[in-house]
Amino acid sequence: MTRFDTISFLSDYGTTDEFVGVVHSVIRQLAPHVSVIDVSHHVPEHDVRSGGLTLARSAQYLAPGVVLAVVDPGVGTQRRAIAVEVGDGASILVGPDNGLLAPAVSMVGGATRAVVLSEEEFHLPAPGPTFAGRDVFAPVAAHLCNGVDLLELGPEVDPVTLTPGMIPITREEEGHLIAEVLWTDHFGNLQLNVDPAEIESLGERIELRFDGRARTGIRRTAYDEIGVGEVGLVVDSYGLMSLAVNRGSAAEELGIATGDEVKIVLGEAGDDIDPGPTGAVTSVTLGAKP
Repeated sequence: MTRFDTISFLSDYGTTDEFVGVVHSVIRQLAPHVSVIDVSHHVPEHDVRSGGLTLARSAQYLAPGVVLAVVDPGVGTQRRAIAVEVGDGASILVGPDNGLLAPAVSMVGGATRAVVLSEEEFHLPAPGPTFAGRDVFAPVAAHLCNGVDLLELGPEVDPVTLTPGMIPITREEEGHLIAEVLWTDHFGNLQLNVDPAEIESLGERIELRFDGRARTGIRRTAYDEIGVGEVGLVVDSYGLMSLAVNRGSAAEELGIATGDEVKIVLGEAGDDIDPGPTGAVTSVTLGAKP
C-alpha cells in the first residue's frame, strides 16, 4: 500500500472566496498527516492552457505525492474526472479531463496508468455539481494519500484516450521565426516559446516585430545586465527565451502580453510587417510512458 504525505494544489480559484480554504479543510479531515503545497491559485479564470503550462513548469520540482489541479470550466458537464499515475506510482495527478494535466504528464515522462473517478464512495455528497474541487478531486486526493489503490477509484482507461493539451510551437515564415508569449510573470517578464538553440546563430542583437512595431532585443545573461532603455533577451529559469527590462515590466514597456505573437527576424529586416495569424500549436497527449 502506497501512502503519500504531500498534495501539490493548483487552481484558478483565487484567494478572495473560500474555495481554496474549503479544499484544504476537506483534505485535512480525511488525511490529517498530509501537507498541502499551494503551487498557485491565480491561474487566469477558466484558462486551461495557462494552467497546464503553469503545472508543466512546476512539475519536475514538485515533491513526490499527489498533484491536485483544478481549472475546470466544464465542471458539471459530461467531461470526465481523472487520476493519472506517473513515474510507476511516484506521483498521481488528479483533475478534470480537459487537457490541464497533459503537459505536466508529458514533462515527467508520460503516464503509467489512468482511471476515471467514478466510484462515489470516495467522493463527498454534493449539494450541486459545480464544485468538483471540493466534492470529487480533494477527497480522491486525500484517499490516495491514505493508501487507496488507484484502481479502486474507477475504471482504468488508456491514457492516449484522455484529452491532450495544446502547446504553441514556433514556425518559420518569410524570414521570421514566429513565436508566442507563453507566460507573463509577476515581474512583467515575457516568456517566449523559443528554445535558445533556435536563435543561437543570430548574434547578440536580434530584431523583434510585434503589433506592427519593431524593437531590438539584446542578449543578456542576467536581468541586471540589461542596460537602460534596452529590451533584454534572457534565458529564463525554465530554459526558454524571455523578454525583460531591468527592474521594470517588459509587458508594460512593449505593450504585449500572454498569447501575443512575436516575430524574430532571422535575416535582413523587411518592410512593414503584417501581424499575421496566431502561432501554430502541437498536441501534447497523456500517452503511456515508453
